[in-house]
Amino acid sequence: MSPFLLLSIVLIYFALLMGITYLTAKDDSNQVFFRANRNSPWYIVAFGMIGASLSGVTFISVPGWVDSTQFSYMLIVLGYFLGYLTIALLLLPLYYKMNLTSIYEYLKHRFGPKSHKTGAFFFLLSRILIASFRLFLVASVLQYFILDAWQIPFELTVVLSILFIWLYTVRGGIKTIVWTDTLQTFFMLLAVILAVVILLQQLPYDLKEFVGSVDFEKYSKTFFYEDINDRKHWLKGLLGGIFIAIAMTGLDQDNMQKNLTCKNLKDAQKNVITLGLVLIPVNLIFLILGTLLFTYAQQYQVEIPMIDGKVKTDLLFPQIALKENLGTGFGIIFILGLMAAAYSSADSALTSLTTSFSIDFMDIDSKEKGVKKRLRKRIHLIFSGVLVLVIISYKYLLQDNIISSLLLVSSFTYGPLLGLFAFGLFTKYKIYEKWVWLITVLSVLISYLLNTYSTALFDGYNFGYEILILNGLLTFVGLFLIRQKNGKRKN
Repeated sequence: MSPFLLLSIVLIYFALLMGITYLTAKDDSNQVFFRANRNSPWYIVAFGMIGASLSGVTFISVPGWVDSTQFSYMLIVLGYFLGYLTIALLLLPLYYKMNLTSIYEYLKHRFGPKSHKTGAFFFLLSRILIASFRLFLVASVLQYFILDAWQIPFELTVVLSILFIWLYTVRGGIKTIVWTDTLQTFFMLLAVILAVVILLQQLPYDLKEFVGSVDFEKYSKTFFYEDINDRKHWLKGLLGGIFIAIAMTGLDQDNMQKNLTCKNLKDAQKNVITLGLVLIPVNLIFLILGTLLFTYAQQYQVEIPMIDGKVKTDLLFPQIALKENLGTGFGIIFILGLMAAAYSSADSALTSLTTSFSIDFMDIDSKEKGVKKRLRKRIHLIFSGVLVLVIISYKYLLQDNIISSLLLVSSFTYGPLLGLFAFGLFTKYKIYEKWVWLITVLSVLISYLLNTYSTALFDGYNFGYEILILNGLLTFVGLFLIRQKNGKRKN
C-alpha cells in the first residue's frame, strides 16, 4: 500500500471532520465551546465516548500487549464498570447539583482557591501527559509507515497532527466533539471487527474454532492468582480498574465535560452506565484481535518491528495491516480505525485543557464580554503548542509498551485528585490550604519511591495499578493531618 494512498485517506478523513465542524460550530460562543448549551442527546454522548475512552492506545497497544499480559487486562476492564457505577451514583449528582462547568470548581467551594488550583493543576498535568501518549503512538505509526518514505521529519508529523485537531475544535469545542466522536467511534469499531474477520480468513479457523484452539489458549489466560507479587494478579487488576475509572473518568474534566453536556442528571447517568457495559465486549474484541495478530505473525513468520534496537509490539498491528499484502482494503480499514481512535480522544483532550485553564486559572467568566472569546482561543492555541512539545519529547524518553506507560503515569498524577475529592466527599473537615500543594507533591513522590523499590522493601512485591489507590490514600491522610480541628463544614 503506497504512502500516497495512505496520506489521501488521512486527508479525506480530515475533510469529513471539518464538514461536521461546519455544521456544529456556527455559534462559537464560550457557552457552546465549554458546555454545548447542555442539550446533547445522552445516547450520542455515550456512543462517542466509546472511541474517546479507548483511543489510539487501545486500538494498537492493547492487541500488542497480549503477548506479555494475555487477557489479564479484562480484570481492569471489569473494574472500570464498577468504577463507572460509582461515578453515576456518587459524582454526577454532585456535579449537576452544583451546576459545574469545570469539575474542579467543587474543590473551591469545598476547601478554597488553593485546593481548586491544585486539583486543576494535576488534571492539566495528567491530561497533557496522557493525550501526548496517545498522539505519540499515532504519529509514530504515520511516521514509520507513511512519512519516512518521503523523508518528512517526525517533528513535522506531530505539528501537522495537532494542527488538524486545532482546526476542527477551535470554534465549536465540546459541541463539535460530541458529534465528531460519534463518527470516529463508528469507524474505530468497524475497523476492529473487519480486522478480526480478515485475519480469520488467513488462518485455518472460524471464530468458534479459534477460541477453542491451542493458539488462542496460549494467550487467553485471564485470572492470574498464583502470586500476589505479580503485577498481573487478578485482584490488582480489578481494584486498579475501579479506581482508574473513578480517577481518569469521574475526576477528569476531559471525560466529565462530555457528560455535563447532557440535558439532565438522569441522561448523564444513563450515558456513563451504558458506556461501562459496552466497554466490556469491545475490549474483549480487541484482545481477541491481539491473539489473532500474534498467531498470524507466528504462522507467517512476521517479524515484530523494532525502533532504535527495541522490539515494539505496539507496531505489530500496523505491520500486518500495511506490510503483509493482505489487500488494500485492510490497509484502508486500519488507517481509518487508527485515525478515528486517535482523534476521538485527542480532540476532547485539547478542549478540556482549554476549558479547565480558562475557568480554573484565568477565571474567564469574570472577564469583559469582548475579551472572553479571544482569551479562550489564545489558550486553545497555547495548549496545542504544549502538546506538540511533549509528544516530540516522548520520542526520546519512552521505552515501555504505550498502554503500560499510560496507566502507570496516570496512577501517580491522578492520585492527588482521588485523595482530594475523597476527603471532600467523605469528611466534614476544613483544611489549612497553604499545605495542600506540599501534601499532594509528597504523595506522588512517596508513591513513586514505593513503586520503584517495592521488591526490596516488601519481600518481592510488585505494585500494579493499585499504586493509584495508595497515592490517593496518602493524599487523604495528608489532608487529615492538616485539617482544621475545629473547622468542620456545615451540612
